[in-house]
Amino acid sequence: MKALRSTTLVAAGVAAASLILTACSSGSSSSAEAVPTGEASGTVVFWHFFTDREAKAIQGVVDDFEASHPKIKVVVESGQDDTKATQAIAAGKGPDLDLSYSTDITGKFCTSGAFRDLSGYIKRDKVDMSQFPDTVKAYTEFDGKRCAMPMLSDTYGLYYNKALLAKAGYTEPPKTMTELAEMAKKLTVRNPDGSIKVAGFDPTIGFYENAAGHFGPSYGAKWLTSDGQSAIGSDPSWQSWLNWEKDLANWFGVKNLTKFNAAAGQEFSASNNFETGKIAMMVDGEWRNAFIQSDSPKLDYATAPMPTADDKTNLYGAGYVTGNIIGISKGAKNPGAAWELLNYLTTNTAAQVKLGNEIQNVPTTLNALKSPDLKASANFKTFLDIFSNPNSATTPASPDSAGYQNTFQDFAIKYQAGQTTDLAGGLQGVDKQINDALKLGSAP
Repeated sequence: MKALRSTTLVAAGVAAASLILTACSSGSSSSAEAVPTGEASGTVVFWHFFTDREAKAIQGVVDDFEASHPKIKVVVESGQDDTKATQAIAAGKGPDLDLSYSTDITGKFCTSGAFRDLSGYIKRDKVDMSQFPDTVKAYTEFDGKRCAMPMLSDTYGLYYNKALLAKAGYTEPPKTMTELAEMAKKLTVRNPDGSIKVAGFDPTIGFYENAAGHFGPSYGAKWLTSDGQSAIGSDPSWQSWLNWEKDLANWFGVKNLTKFNAAAGQEFSASNNFETGKIAMMVDGEWRNAFIQSDSPKLDYATAPMPTADDKTNLYGAGYVTGNIIGISKGAKNPGAAWELLNYLTTNTAAQVKLGNEIQNVPTTLNALKSPDLKASANFKTFLDIFSNPNSATTPASPDSAGYQNTFQDFAIKYQAGQTTDLAGGLQGVDKQINDALKLGSAP
């Protein structure tokens, strides 16, 4: 389930990646490994994180692979989270092939050797890497080493309750952050004591999918400088975003938001506040369409790109892109057959379309996006368009995994809550923390 994508689990991914870096640093190699030349056969052990309905979709595509590759048998283990997978790989007991939900660990997986260098396989089989947009290629390699391939994408946009907007006199979603704040205020309904009954938009950083990275593309904000240092303190876009967040939180009242969030339904369930009409607009990924279809099929809603900063309206239509990464573990017993399955899952158009249709994630190849077999409702197509937008962006791979994002978000939460008031000085401190961590992460 997409619960594993929750922003509250980013730190867990960092811890897991740190563990595997320590255990596998001796396995790192800067050169491409020799690849098998004969026909692949035998058994492949494949771990992935999906469960329930989504796991059945993965199994269906694996069945298709086995039918077309009769000499290869795939043993699938579903529901394997990143922490378990990284610990198993570090102990030499991992799978041949692992599908991870966290792109944040790419940097350490590549530098540690936890995932094997795929360049030899790609060169041998003449895999056309131009079939992948630059955004997804960016989060599956690090420092010139490709240790993973993209397999389905998560793309973020704005969900809005059409009925609630119409009741307030709105016929279109907001396109700028100023419009979003104004509409959020008008759409908010309070109880007699001033507490929040319905939030037009919940600005609480860390609530549901309100991660800094998911707003960054709306401001054209940069995470790292060209030499790999933190750009957060020097990029005024981040200050603009934080001031927007703080102003709207102050309008609601931080205590009111805290009380409202404490009573909120679990994000990945039918009690999600947007699905129950307690939030009029929110940022979320494309998978929410499938949840709504299953949980609240009568909900009158629509999707749109995220609003942009008022001075960055040229970015409208873009958004945050991330996704799953799949790689061959360093201890794979049958890497040749594992590559055949990896290549099929990530480049076969029929496989990508089938997964996109059944899991409701964005396919990661351009051919799949253009396929007439891809079933795209109007609300899902929004995310296909965001994914294809050249201004869409991701969080860069780093030897510190998601550490730099967590450091910034920890400060952002304190600033929004009024626990610190020195924005410029605080962001300079964030830069120092991140740069110190990057030095440690890059150390041999």
